[in-house]
Amino acid sequence: MKDENPLRVLRGTTLEVYLFLIKAGKPVGVREIQRALKLSSASVATYHLVKLEEAGLLRQEEGGYTVTKVILKDTIRISHFLIPRYFFYSVFTALILIIELVFLRPSVIDRGYFIYTIATAILFLIFCFETVKKWLEGGL
Repeated sequence: MKDENPLRVLRGTTLEVYLFLIKAGKPVGVREIQRALKLSSASVATYHLVKLEEAGLLRQEEGGYTVTKVILKDTIRISHFLIPRYFFYSVFTALILIIELVFLRPSVIDRGYFIYTIATAILFLIFCFETVKKWLEGGL
């Protein structure tokens, strides 16, 4: 029976198992998961795999378990990499800040330019903070 909201099971060790399977990008066996995540036994790994399977997030194949559905809040998957969405916002605001400081700088710095530049710098710092927080939170 599949869970209505698969995000409910994505906590703690179950989340770590799920992220490991996503990063692997190929079928992974129970023992491999146990060793990689340093779980106490294979039955612990199996418990978390069954939770994920019941939630409809993965399935068992010949070579092991593989992810069928990737749902990670505020995360983008590119190949085997999981990148927080805020990373792209950080890059975008950094480019805007560089353009403001290098190309759009007036000969006399007025109040409007100063306010826009400070606002862009604050946005950049906020997005950098959120990116680092998400990276540490999800162990990405």
